Amino acid sequence: MPKSKRDKKVSLTKTNKKGLLLKQKTIEDVRNSLNKYEHIFVFTVDNMRNTKLKDLRNEWKDSRFFFGKNKVMAIALGKSKTDEVEDQLNLLSKRIKGQCGLLMTNRDVPDVLKFFKEYSEPDYARSGFVATRDVVLQQGPLEDFSHTIEPHLRKLGLPTSLERGVIHLIKEYQVCKKGNVLSPEQASILKLLGIQIAKFKVIIKCHWTKGKGFQKDVEVSDDDEEVENEGVLEDESMEEDET
Repeated sequence: MPKSKRDKKVSLTKTNKKGLLLKQKTIEDVRNSLNKYEHIFVFTVDNMRNTKLKDLRNEWKDSRFFFGKNKVMAIALGKSKTDEVEDQLNLLSKRIKGQCGLLMTNRDVPDVLKFFKEYSEPDYARSGFVATRDVVLQQGPLEDFSHTIEPHLRKLGLPTSLERGVIHLIKEYQVCKKGNVLSPEQASILKLLGIQIAKFKVIIKCHWTKGKGFQKDVEVSDDDEEVENEGVLEDESMEEDET
């Protein structure tokens, strides 16, 4: 009987013992999951939030999400035709660039693509986010705020004053302008105002199906460019969920 491709030993250099064990475990978990799931999707996340990702994982308990080092996930699948675990998986691993993850599932491909095309969750924008709309505050009272926060608002740049215990904006103030990058102060003001201009969204880049091979999603360009406003992982050491 020919030896299975999945039995190949992988050499991982330039890492300490703890890091080596974690990388080896990730490779083993990815390869073991290939026996359970028919489809693998490579995705990116727009405005990454760990809490929202956990909610998404709960909704997809019949599937499995992987986050890890891109190179390690690529090695697990096979980086070339000679070391790929299944036919055409090397084409999938070549798309693992930037902030990426893997979704393994037995749900039908059209259902997966439809779900993530329609799925998005509003969220507060962070510093570095490109504003999607203008936000302007009119002159007058800011009655939703306690008077105790007035010094903090002034520190953030708002032209405010206290009048009989009520915070007043002494002139019109533009918090942000569409197309401009938010500063930490602007992001803080928007959050205090309860204005969510960002969206947590998962973007499918491509997928692979057992027996059918690699398929690039029709909405992804050949340039495979990074997603605009792509967030930074809140915890870069986050491991994949045991789902």
